[in-house]
Amino acid sequence: MKRSAIFAAALAFAASTPAFAAEPITGRWMTEDKDAVVTIAKCGSSYCGRISRFLVPPPQGADQRDTNNPDPAKRSRKLMGLPVLFSFAEDDDLWRGRIYDPKSGKDYRSVVRRKSASRLEVKGCLGPICQTQNWTRAN
Repeated sequence: MKRSAIFAAALAFAASTPAFAAEPITGRWMTEDKDAVVTIAKCGSSYCGRISRFLVPPPQGADQRDTNNPDPAKRSRKLMGLPVLFSFAEDDDLWRGRIYDPKSGKDYRSVVRRKSASRLEVKGCLGPICQTQNWTRAN
C-alpha cells in the first residue's frame, strides 16, 4: 500500500512538471570571430538568422556577394541580409536547423542553445563531428 502511494505521488509530480522549453534565441548576436552581427528572428513558421552588420568588412566590401556558393544561381546574392541560420525549430531545451558558412559555401546541420542572457552556443555538424562557437549578445 505504501509503495503505491509513493508511485502515485511521483506520477502526479511528473505530470505537473512542465517540459523543458528552449530559451529564446532571438536578437542580435556577434559571431565568435567578431566579424559580423547575425540577427535571429521568426521567418515564417521557423526561425532564421541573417547577417545584419559587418564588423570586419569582407574582401569585396559591404557589397560582397555569395561567391563561394556551389549553386551558380546564388553567387550573385549579397552577403548582407543573407540567412546563415535557417529552418530552426525549438526542440526541448535547444533549437535545431541548418547553418550556412559563406566562407566555404557549405551548409551543415546545426544545434543552437542559449547558455545565458548574453551567450549563444552555436554548433555546426557534419555527421557525428561538430564544431562549436560561442556568440555573444550584440549592442
